[in-house]
Amino acid sequence: MKYEITYTQQGDYLLPDLKLPKQPKVEIGIWGRRHERYIKQYHKIRYSNLLSSGTLVAYLADIDTEATEMYDRLVQQFAKQEGISEQLKADNQMMWVQMMNNIRNRATEIVNAELVYC
Repeated sequence: MKYEITYTQQGDYLLPDLKLPKQPKVEIGIWGRRHERYIKQYHKIRYSNLLSSGTLVAYLADIDTEATEMYDRLVQQFAKQEGISEQLKADNQMMWVQMMNNIRNRATEIVNAELVYC
């Protein structure tokens, strides 16, 4: 392989013209964005390696997909364990909202701890 390197004059210095490889256009949700902020702040080398190799977007999309699936599965499992049903929603909406918010908060904490901030 032969690479042609071009340079740009900046004052007295010649700096190489570096370009990042093309990355696919993928929508990254909240879980992927949270993980991106986390690795950008606390794991700078890993972030730089992913960015420079062109795999950051795919990596974040995978994290986002996995976290979304885990969150949905946890919410369903907790609701089933605690007996939350459509009947409860029809009978006592405020109780249903309280219980579902509690479940969603627990599921969010678990996903954050196991996937996003690790």
